[in-house]
Amino acid sequence: MSEKEIEIEKQAKTGSNKEKPKFDLVNEVIEWFESFVFAIFVVILVLTFIVRVVQVEGPSMEDTLQNGDRLILTHFNYTPERGDIVVLNSSGLNETIIKRVIAVEGDTLSIDFNKGEVTLNGEVLKEDYIKELTFRYEGTDVNNLKIGEGQVFVMGDNRNHSTDSRSPAVGVVNTDDILGKAVFRIYPVDKIGKVS
Repeated sequence: MSEKEIEIEKQAKTGSNKEKPKFDLVNEVIEWFESFVFAIFVVILVLTFIVRVVQVEGPSMEDTLQNGDRLILTHFNYTPERGDIVVLNSSGLNETIIKRVIAVEGDTLSIDFNKGEVTLNGEVLKEDYIKELTFRYEGTDVNNLKIGEGQVFVMGDNRNHSTDSRSPAVGVVNTDDILGKAVFRIYPVDKIGKVS
């Protein structure tokens, strides 16, 4: 058997001389389109049920957050905890606001507006995140205020420039009005990172 015949026989055994399937442009385009539609569907599901992107408006959370910051908000299986930064619907203000949770259901809260101190469950809070002490009185006495079931008390970090649970316009917030917890800053680029 000649070398050429041996080579032909090897090719026949390995199937290397089998005819390659032709490229089908229509099927390729359909597959890409299906993948694209599926990806869009997944993104919509994630944005609807797991995370949202929100923008900070106003100075009430300075210096922690600045006007114009963009944040990723999670609301999937979320239960508010003290210290969380949350976005909520305020029916009294008729707008969406961003504040920090200071007290949750079962807590007892007092604010001494003369000393600027916040007392939670008998202990003065150490609040490293605030811009100034809490001197701003907004018309509601907060003295041994017991937080009810399914409610939270929220305040801005820029205490003297924040309309929050101290105001009758906001008051103690129902947890059903909380849209979610701010977990990550995505803008501005130089401040990308976890929110706390």
